[in-house]
Amino acid sequence: MTIKAMTIAGSDSGGGAGIQADLKTFQELGVFGTSVITAITAQNTLGVTDVHPIPVLTIEEQFKAVITDIGADAVKTGMLYDKERIEAIADLVSRHQVTNLIVDPVMVTTTGSPLLKEDAQDTLIKKLFPLAILVTPNIPEAEAILSKKREDFDKLEDMAKALYHACGGVPVLLKGGHEARAEFMTDVLFTGQTSVLYTSPRIDTTHTHGTGCTYAAAITAFIAQGVKLESAIFKAKEFLHVAIEQAKPVGEGAGPVHHSAHRESSISDVNMEVLT
Repeated sequence: MTIKAMTIAGSDSGGGAGIQADLKTFQELGVFGTSVITAITAQNTLGVTDVHPIPVLTIEEQFKAVITDIGADAVKTGMLYDKERIEAIADLVSRHQVTNLIVDPVMVTTTGSPLLKEDAQDTLIKKLFPLAILVTPNIPEAEAILSKKREDFDKLEDMAKALYHACGGVPVLLKGGHEARAEFMTDVLFTGQTSVLYTSPRIDTTHTHGTGCTYAAAITAFIAQGVKLESAIFKAKEFLHVAIEQAKPVGEGAGPVHHSAHRESSISDVNMEVLT
């Protein structure tokens, strides 16, 4: 049986993030990938120069064309752009009874370009988050959702717990890559009952374009394969760690991760710790 995963996100003309990163990740992990494009961006390693949102009707037709014929064992969302498109996607996910939805609440790019309208955040939280099995914010996105700074919390675990409640009781994976001066990169999963810490050594590189997309896409691929959530995140972090570690220079700015790096190296320094 063919395992399938769908990505609902924006197109990155530079190939490092968005739909392009998601489909590369699905392919590398042995999952047949399909896509629903929400916006077309003119983008490279230096930033985003233009965004063209796709009409809602076209988004709906893309989704229905795929889901009614090919189907999806898991679905991931990325750049959704505005309230209107978020509402349409939430309605589609609900009506077609998507059960394995991973929401990456994309708000800005690695280079700092905004990808979500400011007035759309509340819609994202109230309409789409409740339909998900996992939400994957980074620290800046978490700060926006909570209207609080990282410094307001003693530990990353405390921030993850606050996010869980702010997101309506949906499991949250808080990505700690933005922690300043940290020797290790720590991500925290909080499910409402359990906290799980995923740690890996920080890699000294500027080539991190598309890390969030790739991470969420890898989680989606493993969920589609039937891997349990905690293990899916661990395996996805291993995939991402090697992809960052072996990233090759592309362009003049923040280059993309190396999606096929896992073929060359299976060695990983990722650790998982379950807290009670």
